[in-house]
Amino acid sequence: MTTLQAISVCLATAAATAIATALYTSWRTRRKVTYMLDALEDKELNFRFDETRFFGRRLNRTLNRLRSIFDRERHDIIEQELYYGRMLDHVQTGIVVIESDGRIAYCNKTALSLLGLATFGHVRQLRTVSESLMEAFGHVAGSSEERASFYNESGERTISLTASTATIGGKNVKVVAFNDISSEMAENEQVSWQKLIRVLTHEIMNTVTPVASLSETLLLPESGEEDIRTGLETISQSSRGLIRFVESYRNLTRVAAPVKKAFFVRELIERVIQLTGSQAEEAGAVCTFVEKSEDILLYADESQISQILVNLVKNALQAGATAVTITAEIDAAESVIINVTNNGRPISRESREEIFVPFYTTKQDGTGIGLSLSRQIMRLHNGTLQLTRSDASATTFTMHFK
Repeated sequence: MTTLQAISVCLATAAATAIATALYTSWRTRRKVTYMLDALEDKELNFRFDETRFFGRRLNRTLNRLRSIFDRERHDIIEQELYYGRMLDHVQTGIVVIESDGRIAYCNKTALSLLGLATFGHVRQLRTVSESLMEAFGHVAGSSEERASFYNESGERTISLTASTATIGGKNVKVVAFNDISSEMAENEQVSWQKLIRVLTHEIMNTVTPVASLSETLLLPESGEEDIRTGLETISQSSRGLIRFVESYRNLTRVAAPVKKAFFVRELIERVIQLTGSQAEEAGAVCTFVEKSEDILLYADESQISQILVNLVKNALQAGATAVTITAEIDAAESVIINVTNNGRPISRESREEIFVPFYTTKQDGTGIGLSLSRQIMRLHNGTLQLTRSDASATTFTMHFK
């Protein structure tokens, strides 16, 4: 073999060795990286590559550094979760995170306390507390509010629930937040009773006082036949007024359960405008309807909703309105909104808090149950009736069907 051939063989051998070494090193590198990625994907960090050997020491040191960074980040996330968990345990709002299959991904201490549960693993557990409570957790969504009452060791509780959706770890979850409003409800109930009793006392005293005074006058010896006749007529009128008052109270406490069916809002309001047409003509007023969304369909008791609208239009005419505008639309939350706006006399700031109290009225011949009855009907429809504006320009009542 010549010298040139020997050199060629050596070079070829060296090249082959280099290529083989490179391939082997590349294979070992890929194997290590794949092993590390599989371990990290399985959240397994109990591995460490040897840094004492000369070959591959720099690569092993780099991989171990990556593992340390990942481990440190994982511990930071765990610490943050613990921190936020402790923080949420100290808020007065119950917070529950529900997965799509009903399992509870998270529940703070306040939620357990409010629900009266030691542990909370699945939404089905709520059935043991209250069927309506489980339904409220299932129905609450978006911007809507749900309420549920139930009994536990602390007595009766009423909670208000709201919810939002989120994606955590690739899973869609519902985050439910709820608060105990029992004390607020009790306070509102007490205030309502105080107002009701005040009005009842006022009405009854207004009727009974002149009757008692006349009775004493008629018992006097000098009372003539004409005086007796006049006194008896007054007593009769007062009695009839008291009977009407009691009848109004009975109507207020016996609101029939709504018989719901689907109907178009436009057709309903057109009938309301026809029903109040003669009163509007006598008052020199014009009643119009504006449909802001097309073909609005409402599922409700048509007769009861008509009763509310007729009452609102008549109230507007009695307030001196010359223009009454009814609008209807569907908002972003798919709720039906009906506004009744008029340009009559505004409602005083003092009266705004009282107009929905039973028997409160500013009219001489008013019964004071129209708005209270209307609001009660709306509640039976899971809706609300509110005075949303009253100033020199306009007065607006808003009906909100959820």
